[in-house]
Amino acid sequence: QVQLVESGGGLVRPGESLRLSCTVSGFTLDAYAIGWFRQAPGKEREGVVCFSAADGAKLYSDSVKGRFTITRDGFKNTVSLLMNNLQPEDTALYYCATPNYMYCSDYAWTSPSVYDYWGQGTQVTVSS
Repeated sequence: QVQLVESGGGLVRPGESLRLSCTVSGFTLDAYAIGWFRQAPGKEREGVVCFSAADGAKLYSDSVKGRFTITRDGFKNTVSLLMNNLQPEDTALYYCATPNYMYCSDYAWTSPSVYDYWGQGTQVTVSS
């Protein structure tokens, strides 16, 4: 049974950092790609980053490129998202998800509809 569990959210001030984790079960990280999404109140779910299992490629949205870094630990079956220089506009519920295949589609990785399994989300709030 495929499961994804996020953790690490919290309340931080602008400019601070936070590390989110996504622990998976029911599959291995060398088999399926992993994506992070976020959704702020009243807004659509937004793709943040996708990590390809096939070749290790990482696709970032323009809004987080240079500030967020995704890594994975195959031994622990965990994917981490290090978020630096957080800003109020980063406030959202953050989800990890898998599309149930190896690659991050260049054209579709930001679309929630291509992901089959989702975690329950972890809240990130950036406020002074």
